Amino acid sequence: MQLIRGLHNLRPLSDGCVATIGNFDGVHLGHQAIFAQLAEQGRRLKLPVGVLFFEPQPGEFFGGENSEPRISRLREKLRLMAQLPVDFAFCLSFDQQLASLPAAEFVSQVLVAGVGVRHLVVGPDFRFGFKRQGDYEFLRKAGEQQSFSVVAVQPYDVAGERVSSTRIRAALAAGEFDQAEAMLGRRYAISGRVAKGDQLGRTIGFPTANIGLLSRAVCLSGVYAVKVHGAGLDSHPAVANIGTRPTVDGQCKILEVHLFDYSGDLYDQQIKVEFCHWLRDEQKFPSLDALKLQIKADEQRARNWFDQH
Repeated sequence: MQLIRGLHNLRPLSDGCVATIGNFDGVHLGHQAIFAQLAEQGRRLKLPVGVLFFEPQPGEFFGGENSEPRISRLREKLRLMAQLPVDFAFCLSFDQQLASLPAAEFVSQVLVAGVGVRHLVVGPDFRFGFKRQGDYEFLRKAGEQQSFSVVAVQPYDVAGERVSSTRIRAALAAGEFDQAEAMLGRRYAISGRVAKGDQLGRTIGFPTANIGLLSRAVCLSGVYAVKVHGAGLDSHPAVANIGTRPTVDGQCKILEVHLFDYSGDLYDQQIKVEFCHWLRDEQKFPSLDALKLQIKADEQRARNWFDQH
């Protein structure tokens, strides 16, 4: 998969492409169904598959700190797309210029002149352009005039309900990881590079592997039983905390992972943390000794859960 970033870098592909537009947060089974439909159309027309999305997501641009948290960070989204039948990922900066672009100009500048779309697949409730003035019917008529076809994909259901990023966020926030897995098509995980922290965990007997997080980049908060993959590890059991560490007056959200029975060095290593079971909310303790006792209890609860599962 080739990544093309920025409106200024868009060039229409020589023979055009089949494409879709959206946030694709989580790259869930509904998104995967769209990509599969595109790939089938691409084979029929002998054209590459392109996926167009925005960074930040439009909701984040307009909502700021009040926007919904993400299911997957940009790096994870790209990694997941690269495993699917996607040839080109077009990532456009969503800024005031793009937000002010009328729907007709978005079609002509981005879809036609930018990527050379020949066939477009969108969700049935897709809206775009200045003040969301463009919709499926607008695209269909524009396609008739500018020689590309448009199809609205049908909703993808699991257990009789439509799969959506909103439903997945709710499942993750509630610790319903089996429900989230049924909609994602995989176990929910966060990947990242292990960074050096303040090494407080070592001083209280619980060394941790730390991954920095943007506040909007994760749906979870609290303490979890997890499994760690990567850096020579395969489903290694651990306990993880996602939060700001209020006991030590932390300010930034961070993912801290304490691996059971492990003494290696993970600094600068890329790991994947797979979430299995919610244990408790994050809380502020009166002292480090109280925190140490709670971490010990968390570890035992996580070990017990893994023994039973």
